[in-house]
Amino acid sequence: MRVLLIWLLNTCALLAVGYLMPSIEVASFGSALLAAAILALVNTWLRPLLILLTLPATLLTLGLFLFVLNGLMFWLAGSVFEGFVVGGFWPAFFGAILYSIFSSILSSLLPQPEGHEIAR
Repeated sequence: MRVLLIWLLNTCALLAVGYLMPSIEVASFGSALLAAAILALVNTWLRPLLILLTLPATLLTLGLFLFVLNGLMFWLAGSVFEGFVVGGFWPAFFGAILYSIFSSILSSLLPQPEGHEIAR
């Protein structure tokens, strides 16, 4: 149930990014649902491999290259599905940053599952 709620919140975050950035288009709520699922799959399966392959560049840039990877993953998800269009690398770069911020804020509003409380 929690996974579906997080998926729904990420969909809302993607809709917000599409609303705020004119070079990122999300056709409908259904398109945003599918695009959020594609982003989740890309970030789960492809991103760790790319992080490993680009480790030297990430170390040389003190981790800043991870922003480039996030933008590339966002751009890739936009090129896979017609209902989610990203108009280039820079819109993908800034869209990925906005998407991360929005989804983090929305996910922080969820109650923590039992046994996963944050120590204070």
